[in-house]
Amino acid sequence: MIFDLHGFGPALFAGALMTIQLALCALALGLVLGLLGALAKTSSHKPLQWLGGSYSTIVRGVPELLWVLLIYFGTVSLMRSIGEFFGKPDLELNAFAAGTIALGLCFGSYATEVFRGAILAIPKGHREAGMALGLSKSRVLWRLILPQMWRIALPGLGNLFMILMKDTALVSVIGLEEIMRRAQIAVTASKEPFTFFMAAACIYLGLTVLAMIGMHFLEKRASRGFVRSSS
Repeated sequence: MIFDLHGFGPALFAGALMTIQLALCALALGLVLGLLGALAKTSSHKPLQWLGGSYSTIVRGVPELLWVLLIYFGTVSLMRSIGEFFGKPDLELNAFAAGTIALGLCFGSYATEVFRGAILAIPKGHREAGMALGLSKSRVLWRLILPQMWRIALPGLGNLFMILMKDTALVSVIGLEEIMRRAQIAVTASKEPFTFFMAAACIYLGLTVLAMIGMHFLEKRASRGFVRSSS
């Protein structure tokens, strides 16, 4: 089926690029938050365990759309106060930054549990062997635990990233011109909702397929030594 996009093809392409940028930025933020949350939840210190558990529970308990709205509209007064302090009363958080923070926050809360499960899946003997060799706790973490953790966590992170890419559509409600926002503009102008929403669906499907191929490559690369040793 060939869609007549009435000249909105370049606009949809620009929206796809914006979607990719938003997804990658939120992914970077979410990975950092998820790793910190997992390290906190697996820590031997009770306050850190409470902090990590509170983060993952609270963020996962609120819909992603509400986080987008809360972060975008809830920071208006805060940013205005900061702007007035620095002599820029019009300072505000733009839609891209708000979307990145909201989606990264949500991705990180789910990634916390993925990382936590991966860390717990590593045999305790590996950590004990590193300590027996005289390695510090930090070196054991960075040289033994984290490299193994990534291999175990990659499948779960891949699924979360594909969900994240589709959740970028939520940011259209605050005016960011990603795929859905561009499609809505095209629908308003052309009065052909099926055409442009179907085109948006095809773009999301294409991005998901590319993400799946990329994750398959990363999983295969991360498991090379493990696969050889088990064969």
